[in-house]
Amino acid sequence: MKKFSTLTLVALLIATFSAHAQIQKGNVFVGGNFANLNLGLDNPSIFSVDITPKAAWFIQDNLAVGGYVNLGLKTQKNSATTTNYGVGALGRYYTGKDVEVLRHGRFFAEGTVGFGGVNVSKGGGKTNGLNLGVGPGFAYFITPNIGLETMLKYNGLLGFGNATTQNNLNLSFGLQIYLPGSGTANKVKRDAGL
Repeated sequence: MKKFSTLTLVALLIATFSAHAQIQKGNVFVGGNFANLNLGLDNPSIFSVDITPKAAWFIQDNLAVGGYVNLGLKTQKNSATTTNYGVGALGRYYTGKDVEVLRHGRFFAEGTVGFGGVNVSKGGGKTNGLNLGVGPGFAYFITPNIGLETMLKYNGLLGFGNATTQNNLNLSFGLQIYLPGSGTANKVKRDAGL
């Protein structure tokens, strides 16, 4: 019986901690965004996808810094193939509870800077160089540690190649998992007297 009550107490503490600690200092988020997903159901010769895995650490409440990797591919029968890629740093700031629209949702702004490129086969334009992005987003926490998000982001690519600049506006959807950092987990244990 004592074992059951201890497990119940630990589960309650974790649930309580998780419900309020997604974006606190010391925590981390990992996940990714998906954009331009097209499987060509009407025209099976088209396929496109853009995937951006991300990871960041909260250096203070509501403010995270980390990195991202981007890989995109668009193919179509009898047409050029477009490949885009990127790697770099990201910063994200979440609004406070005072501007909370939904009970479990938060607005955020994200900025990225890194190296990237867009290359089009069959003599198409190529641009490789400095990749900059900025845009607003919204994260809705479906559980205390899992957030679904959408983001509208401007991406600019400045560099060298056949075309020296490329710009686009991108709507993406993603999933992030928020994990407690060791400092936060230790604080919960201390507060619980464990």
